[in-house]
Amino acid sequence: MRARSSRTTVTAVGLVVGVAVGVSATAAHSAVREAGSSTPVGLTLQKDRQTITSALRVDLTRDFATLPLYKGSVGNETVWYVITDVSDVAMARRLGINHAPKLSNAPRDCPACVQEVRTANPVLGAAPVQFQGAPDFSPVRTVRPAPPPKTFPPLAFTVGATARAGYSPYVRVGNSSIVFNAPIVATGNGPFDVTTHSNTHDRTLGIDTARMTTDHLFVRGFANGRSIAYLSFDSSDAFTATVERSTFVPALADLQFANGGDTVEHKDRPDSARASIFTFVNARVGLEVAPPPSGATQGRGRSQGLTHALSLPIVGRDAAVANPDVLEALRRGADVSNIFSDMPRDFGNSRAREYSPAWDLQVGVYSPWAVAKGLNGLKTDASTVRRLASRGLVTAPGGLRLGSANIVINCPALAFLDRRA
Repeated sequence: MRARSSRTTVTAVGLVVGVAVGVSATAAHSAVREAGSSTPVGLTLQKDRQTITSALRVDLTRDFATLPLYKGSVGNETVWYVITDVSDVAMARRLGINHAPKLSNAPRDCPACVQEVRTANPVLGAAPVQFQGAPDFSPVRTVRPAPPPKTFPPLAFTVGATARAGYSPYVRVGNSSIVFNAPIVATGNGPFDVTTHSNTHDRTLGIDTARMTTDHLFVRGFANGRSIAYLSFDSSDAFTATVERSTFVPALADLQFANGGDTVEHKDRPDSARASIFTFVNARVGLEVAPPPSGATQGRGRSQGLTHALSLPIVGRDAAVANPDVLEALRRGADVSNIFSDMPRDFGNSRAREYSPAWDLQVGVYSPWAVAKGLNGLKTDASTVRRLASRGLVTAPGGLRLGSANIVINCPALAFLDRRA
């Protein structure tokens, strides 16, 4: 168990719901009126840009979303969870969360992929919920990058939060066919460690069990050429979970099917629970030079990928309000910043019916020629990545054809950062 700092009794970091001021306004810094907390509330994203409409607010100054919090249990242990996606459209509208139709394909013969929970109400969260498993948040997350300029792969790392037996973020209520995305973000009855995260998710910035809200750090990424915000909760791969500050859930790799995600022609497998997401090994590195008040978008200097994330000194440090330089770097684009193939909205080449929070990771490597020609800059559209791959300018590691790494990442869409959803 990690030693707790003097700040671990803080139960909220930005839970005062201020006036939404829009992305063009100047940030209004008002102190949160919580005992022991002096965290400011910053610039609020306009509500009509959210895909998870139940989020109370999306803060662009500290890059977190304030989400409804739900209480459950695993045996005699109290757990706290959020709900972000569901396979049923009526339930999605009722709860104000993403409709993810592909989650209905999650197999019943893989209980480790989708856990069956017990509750008296088919609407998850409306009655006490008994889960089969929960994460262990106590392991210490560490990352030691290789020397620059090739910081990836790292010299060493230790994964942080790890699934215990029976845990998956994807759940069914009894024999229902409806699948929810309900990741657990904290365990126990407090106080909650939101600095070193010994009993909270590594992206949890605050827990308020009186107001039943939690602040969760989001990621600035891209979809179909647009700047988006998404939440990162879990990964089936230990290193991916470490670099993305997520919970390691190896059983998620059993979700069907590798390479079952979307294609340029939208000829994906109809029985797949996954959608395609892209990252890079050897993209250019760097934070956005002069981001606007709303934080990193697609400006000069902005990059993405594994070498990029590992090149920054904050990669091994805890994301916490107590570490404002870490949050500021993330706000300027220090995360891996993946590319979604689809969002839960139709626009451009995006098809809402192809959206899933269960992302099938494809890891791209730019060819030496592409690097020499400077083609390894920021990419924001999955179709662009696929076209580069069709020309041999992007491959999988080892020179193989770009495709699934069979790594599943639980990353729900949260919002569009550039214009209305």
